[in-house]
Order: sequence, then C-alpha cells, then structure tokens
Amino acid sequence: MRAVVRLGLVQARRDHTVLAVWILGIALLGLVTSTAVAGQFGNDERASLISVAAASPAFLFLRGLPDGTGIGAVVFFQGYSFTAVLAGLMSTLLVMRHTRADEALGRSELVGSTPVPRTAPLAATLLLGACVNLILAVAVAAGFAAAGLPATGSLVAGAAVGAVGLFFGGAAAVVAQALPSGRSANGAAAGLVGAAYLIRGIGDALGTPDAGLVRVTAAWPSLLSPIGWGQRSRPFTAGDPVPLLVLIAAASVLAAAAVLVRNRRDLGASVLHEGDGKDRAGAGEASFLRLAWRLQRSPLTGWCIAALVLGAVAGGLGPVVGDALAGNLSLQNLISRLLPGSQADIVDLFTTALLGMAGVLAASAGIQAVLRLRAEEAEGQAELLLAVPRSRARWLAAQLVLAALSVTAVAATAGTAAAIGLGLSGAGSSSGGTIVAAALAHVPAAAVFPVVASLVVAVAPRLGSLLGWGFLAVGLILGQFGELLGLPGWVQDISPFRHSPAMPVESFDAGQALAMTAIALAGAALATYLIRRRDLTA
Repeated sequence: MRAVVRLGLVQARRDHTVLAVWILGIALLGLVTSTAVAGQFGNDERASLISVAAASPAFLFLRGLPDGTGIGAVVFFQGYSFTAVLAGLMSTLLVMRHTRADEALGRSELVGSTPVPRTAPLAATLLLGACVNLILAVAVAAGFAAAGLPATGSLVAGAAVGAVGLFFGGAAAVVAQALPSGRSANGAAAGLVGAAYLIRGIGDALGTPDAGLVRVTAAWPSLLSPIGWGQRSRPFTAGDPVPLLVLIAAASVLAAAAVLVRNRRDLGASVLHEGDGKDRAGAGEASFLRLAWRLQRSPLTGWCIAALVLGAVAGGLGPVVGDALAGNLSLQNLISRLLPGSQADIVDLFTTALLGMAGVLAASAGIQAVLRLRAEEAEGQAELLLAVPRSRARWLAAQLVLAALSVTAVAATAGTAAAIGLGLSGAGSSSGGTIVAAALAHVPAAAVFPVVASLVVAVAPRLGSLLGWGFLAVGLILGQFGELLGLPGWVQDISPFRHSPAMPVESFDAGQALAMTAIALAGAALATYLIRRRDLTA
C-alpha cells in the first residue's frame, strides 16, 4: 500500500497543473452559472424557461431534466450535463496518461523493474482519480454554495459531478486493459463519455413532463447512462444520494476488474490483440499523408460512427418531437418571438441543435488528428520519420490535411444520417440536401480548432493537448453559456462556434464561412512555418 501511495503522489506531481486547471475550470463554471441564473432570472422568467424546456425535447436532449423552478434546480438543469461530461473526460484522460501512455513511453517498464507489485501503478492511478474527483466534488459544491445556493443541495450536486467522474475513471481503467494501444484506448474511453451523454439525451428527450410543466421524468434509456443516474439525485429538490451510491459501487466494480486483468496480462499486451501490419509499404504508401491515414483511420471511424448515431437520433426523434408538440401554441408563439419571420418548425429546431453538436464532434476529430503529432514526437517516432528526406512542414501539413478531411467526414456523416432519417419519417420542413448543407456549414468554424492545436504544437508542444482541448472547452462554454453569463458580444465571438449558421433555422452566411476558412488557412500556414524553427522535444 505504501508503494501505491508513493506512486500516486508522483503521478499527482506530474499532473498537478493540468488537474488544477480541470478542477478550477469546472468549479468556476458552476459558480458563474449560479450567479448568472440568480441575477438574470426572476421567478416568472425561471417558470417560463422551465415550462418551455419541459415541452421541448430539443432542450431536454441538450440540457437534461427540469426539476422545479427554484434557482438551484434551474442551475442544475442548465449546467449539470456539461460539467458531468467534463468530469468524465478529465478522469478518462488521467487514467490513460498513467496507464497506456506510460506503457508506450517505457515508464511503466522502469517502475516494474523495482520491487513493487505489477498492479501498483494502476492502483495508484485509481487512487489518484478517486482523490481528484473527491476534490472536484468539494470544489463544485463550494462554487454553488458561494453563489448562495443551499448547502445540502450544493453538496449533493457536487457529489453528482464527482460520482460521474469516478465512474468514468473505473471504465477507462477497464478500457486501458482491453485495447492494444493508447490511441485506441483513449478514443474508446472518450467515446464512452460521449455515448453516455447521447443515451442520457435520448432518455430525457423521451421523458414525460408533469401537468404543470415544471418537472420531467426520464424514459428508461436514461438508466443506461451514468450521467442519467447522476441527475436522478435531484440535489435541490429531493436530494437523493442513492443514485450516487449506485455510481460509486459501479466504479468500484470496474476498478477491481481492471486490477484483476492487469495482474494477468503482460506489459504492453491487451485483452484484444492488434493485428500485425505488412512487412513493407506498398506503392504510394511511403508518404506522410498515407502514414497519417493508416494510423488514424480507426479513430476517425469511431468519430464517424458517433456522428452517424447523432444524425440517426435527429432523424429518429424528429417525428416524436413533432407529435409531442403538435398544438402547443405557447411554444409556437415562443419560436415566433425568438425567430421572427422564420418558417422553421420545432423539428427543424431540434435538428439544428443536434447538428450543432455534430460540429463539436467534427472539431474534436480534427483536434485528435493534429495532436497525434505531439504523441509521435514524445514517443520518439518523429525522429525516425524526419530522418528521411522529408521536411517538418510536410509532416505537419499531412496531419492538417487529414484533420480537414476528418472534420468534413464527421459533419457529412451526421448530416447524411439526419437527412435519411427525416426523409424516411417525413418529419420536418427541410429537404435532405438542406440538412446535409446545414451539417457542412459547421465545417469552417470546426476547422479552426485543429489549426489552433497545430499552432500550439508548433510553438509549445508540451502544452499541445492542454491548450488544444482547452480551446475547444472555452469555445463550447462561450457558445453554450455566453448569453446566460451576460458576456459581451466580442467575448462570445471568440468562439468559432458563434460564427456557424444555425441552418436550417437560419440562412447560410457566406461571409462568416469565408472568414473562418481564411483564419484556418492562415493559421495552418503559420503553423507549418513555425514548426521549422524549433527543435524536437521529448
């Protein structure tokens, strides 16, 4: 046990800056959301917001379950799902850094050469993950309490976020034992977080509102998501800790299973074996672009599958949304006020919201493609690649081309799936071509994110992952909560997502699309220039 604690302290020392940013960022988001809701929404405004959300599956899918009109209940409704996703990503990345990544870099082999059990590094990572999520729960609760919310509800709300993070830490540990490489394990673990959000969204969108439109009971799919279990704690109304105990128990089972598997597998091995590649490259394969494609086609396939599911949800739930809201005059009046002169119906609004999420998936796929550069550099593979008569600019350019293709492929997949689903169901007023175009309209803004990641890799490679994904998180927060937080328009405009047209509800803005494209191209050119002016780093 002493060895586990000491290894955990070493891991915490390595990650103290990254973990502090995650914890403070999530807690600060809860604090400012609470302050904004308390300052900008009176009793009548909160009641109107909750009644509209309870009647709109699009709101339920994106935000979660309304549970009353109190300030705390509205805050939890507005922000819980997003903070739970952040907690899940924090935990999965933490576990992968100290399991598969350390094995690939040879650190685990060095630790294994000392007289410690082979399961000690994994046990230390799980212990660190538990402590980090405990600190996160306390920080989130403190943020809510500092905004004036009830102390008991704040504690339960913080525990809900921490319990979700703890669950995903255990799940990531199992994935790390099962998959053969850090890339595949990292992608699969992040995919689990996205799948949990998606399943929770489906269960909530199919939920049943009460007669007063102030509370919604989730449908059964929400039970399949740890995020859905967390929101069942209803911290500011019922304060039920039982769902959180279920999450903690499930996390404990997953952690124990990961330790058992690790005790039986060899270093670098996995439950699922990776096939051997060809002895020699074929014609046309000896290029940076071809190599990048071979290394990242599996992660890209995973992103496209996620986009396919998201598009299928838009097509499959479209008729449900239309039927559930048929004859709802108050919601029709609200749409008319928000979008004067628009002919969009509620199905188009729902589709627009989901295609906006597809834009986020597309940006994520592009960022992951670019950050592969940093992984190759840290693992020493870049030195071997650049030993041949090829320039660093071509090395980076190949990754940027693949990132652009990834962004486009993910967006097109989501749009095509949504168009087919809506076409088969006959729901919505937009044509299939318009739906596909609406998805592709997010490509220029989404492409800015991998370009920013490439600039960080070119200038400060050790910060590539932190700042690359951090800019995506900032873009999401500004896009999703900028209006709620009362931020100035110029601050909100920092997010590229603010410059994506919300088609088919809005018309396509060619000027903004050209501006985002120009920024992406200029940033890509600058990154290829800057990477030539620094040394490779470990």
